[in-house]
Amino acid sequence: MSSARGTCFVPLMVGNTPLVVVRLRVGGRAATLRLKLESFNPCGSMKDRTAVALYDSVADKLDPAVGIVESTSGNLGVALASLARANRVRFTAVVDPRVPSAALHELRRLDATLVLVDEEDGRGGYLMNRLRRVRELLAEQPALCWTNQYDNPANPRAHEFGTAPELAAQVPGDSVVLVAVSTGGTLAGIRRYAAGATRWDVRGVDVYGSYAVGHVPGRRVLPGIGSSRRSEFAAAVDGPTEWVGTDDAVAACLWLLESCGIGVGASAGALVSAALRLIEREGLDDVVCVCPDGARNYLSTVYSAGWRRAHGVDPVPPAAVCESVDWEAP
Repeated sequence: MSSARGTCFVPLMVGNTPLVVVRLRVGGRAATLRLKLESFNPCGSMKDRTAVALYDSVADKLDPAVGIVESTSGNLGVALASLARANRVRFTAVVDPRVPSAALHELRRLDATLVLVDEEDGRGGYLMNRLRRVRELLAEQPALCWTNQYDNPANPRAHEFGTAPELAAQVPGDSVVLVAVSTGGTLAGIRRYAAGATRWDVRGVDVYGSYAVGHVPGRRVLPGIGSSRRSEFAAAVDGPTEWVGTDDAVAACLWLLESCGIGVGASAGALVSAALRLIEREGLDDVVCVCPDGARNYLSTVYSAGWRRAHGVDPVPPAAVCESVDWEAP
């Protein structure tokens, strides 16, 4: 295995991500959009927090020569690969064709072993077949250790005791807080914290076709949001969910970059789309979005006109005007 030189991971640098305050007008009304940018973590996403928690939960059980395995749509795999390399532990990433090319490049750079699953699972994605492949690998290599982001309680704990307290120091105590749903760990952790420490109205945001919180499963094309399986984490902390279409999520990404100069990933685009809708339809004037990652991994998808045409994505710009952008130190 290669040396740790070149890894992007320093666990002590994870967290304390900045907040951006966007002043805008929607339908002639003034409103504030607060974006917590998790792209400022060492490997570029909120999954850095999850990776540290998952790795710590299995560190005393693993055999470095055999290592760890995880099913990933990109960000968690990169974070775990970087952390594993820094600790000279082997890492196997079970991936699918939707994993962004930039993430695959980074996984290879970090010496991860890639196992590709290219058969869809009948629920609009590849997740169920990725999980089946993980279990096959575990049967083939009994010493292999699965971090299991889908069921490991370390996942929501990372956000209950890390992400949420940080956010509480940055935003008003009565905020509407939007959190994207995939494994449901972030949503569950923030809801648990909010229940005891704030008056936040925490709402999940998911895309049509996702089964994470019980919607009818269907075709999905955006990586990093939604799931082919129901989230046990989210089910344990019930609350409202906002649903967003692919076109609207992509439109919000493009609008935020062009109008405000802020590049976010697909899941954050869904959050911003939901926020703009809530401002317009429910009269909210202050909404917080916990943005999981930045634009880097989506240059060949969300931000590519060719990809949008190929997937039938037709984004219509939201009727919102960005008036100012202010950065707040963490």
